[in-house]
Amino acid sequence: MADAGPTGRSGPLTTDAAAPATLSQGLFLDGQLEKVFNADRSQKALLIKKIDAFNQNREIKMPANPLRLGAFSAALAVLAATSSGALAQKKYDTGATDTEIKIGNIMPYSGPASAYGVIGKTEQAYFNKVNAEGGINGRKINFISYDDGYSPPKTVEQARKLVESDEVLIVFNPLGTPPNSAIQKYMNSKKVPQLFVATGATKWNDPKDFPWTMGWQPNYQSESRIYAKYILKEKPNAKIAILYQNDDYGKDYVKGLKDGLGAKAASMIVAEESYETTEPTIDSHIVKLKSTGADVFFNVTTPKFAAQAIKKIAEIEWKQLHLLNNVSASIGSVIQPAGPQNAQGIISSTYLKDPTDPQWKNDAGMKAWNEFLDKYYPEANRADASVMYAYTVAQGLVHVLKACGDNLTRENIMKQAASIKGLELGGLVPGIKVNTSATNFAPISQLQLMKFNGDKWDLFGEIISGDVGG
Repeated sequence: MADAGPTGRSGPLTTDAAAPATLSQGLFLDGQLEKVFNADRSQKALLIKKIDAFNQNREIKMPANPLRLGAFSAALAVLAATSSGALAQKKYDTGATDTEIKIGNIMPYSGPASAYGVIGKTEQAYFNKVNAEGGINGRKINFISYDDGYSPPKTVEQARKLVESDEVLIVFNPLGTPPNSAIQKYMNSKKVPQLFVATGATKWNDPKDFPWTMGWQPNYQSESRIYAKYILKEKPNAKIAILYQNDDYGKDYVKGLKDGLGAKAASMIVAEESYETTEPTIDSHIVKLKSTGADVFFNVTTPKFAAQAIKKIAEIEWKQLHLLNNVSASIGSVIQPAGPQNAQGIISSTYLKDPTDPQWKNDAGMKAWNEFLDKYYPEANRADASVMYAYTVAQGLVHVLKACGDNLTRENIMKQAASIKGLELGGLVPGIKVNTSATNFAPISQLQLMKFNGDKWDLFGEIISGDVGG
């Protein structure tokens, strides 16, 4: 893996603020309107009173000269335009100015989930692109990303640093269910957006209790229900073995599968094994699960452990239907290390285009993605799905920030994030759109099943939606 990337604070990004628009002093009548033009524009009430007084004076004293009346009308038109501009004042919270938007981020650049560190690197590269093209409504993004090693106590430390020391406007796309769980109450108590978190736990879709936290990707329970539906159709008498990470992320997947299987869950699930992220290998768990005689394996693991599981299954020749959660479906960080020959027939799901799939070769969205990488992140592993994920979620944030206009308050950011309707992004599978509302904090809720064949994933079936609330 390449350098740890943007693990430290990025340098200050500034641009010259645009000069405020001014009125020419040459347009005036009888010396009266000039005083109005030169008045302090922030004194709106005084300005309006002067206009009223002037109008009254005009009705009594102004002679009926067509030229003077035309000039007066033109003057009032300019005045009205300037007054409305003065009323539309810029609004900022801590972390936003005329020239800069500070965005905080927390990533596991080290530790057991370090394969996801590429997400932070890609986001930094994308914001470099945005800044090079003029920024967001003229403001440059200052992206400050810290490493937490996928350790919740460290996440808390880094979140406090971003909010209280760096004074960021928002914390964007912090990764992992345990890390985000550790800072959720803090972020909401500070009323700082914890926006588009990089985890599919169902709890992020809870605008009533946590109005400052919003997810991004399809939630884990919905994904599991889709797998349950597939099992019930294809192997109604299956004996299912589950391996899951022992935290909220893993348990969320297990709950979704059980809910999807319904009354049959008790008889169909023959074994459940959990592992800790501190374990060096999960080989012993795989051997134990094979001994149960299960013919379906539900693999709820992060990339490092997913690759281990795929390799061990091949080594001990355990023949079964292998269902792999989509957070570990990356060809670059999971399938290639495990060996594509060992991954044949694995079933997973996706909402993102697979960069290795030739069907997208001439796709406009894929071409734009490749052009971005060519210029801003040429060393990226284009077979790593996390690179496409990061590119897409960064586009989502840019959409929200642009929609905020000159009202860059934290409240307005959450308002705009909760007002996305039918947003189509170049990295999403066609037909999958981003939608939110004041009562729906799950931006993406659709998935499509896929099977690994040869050296790529083949999509099959219909796009499926399965919203589950927090």
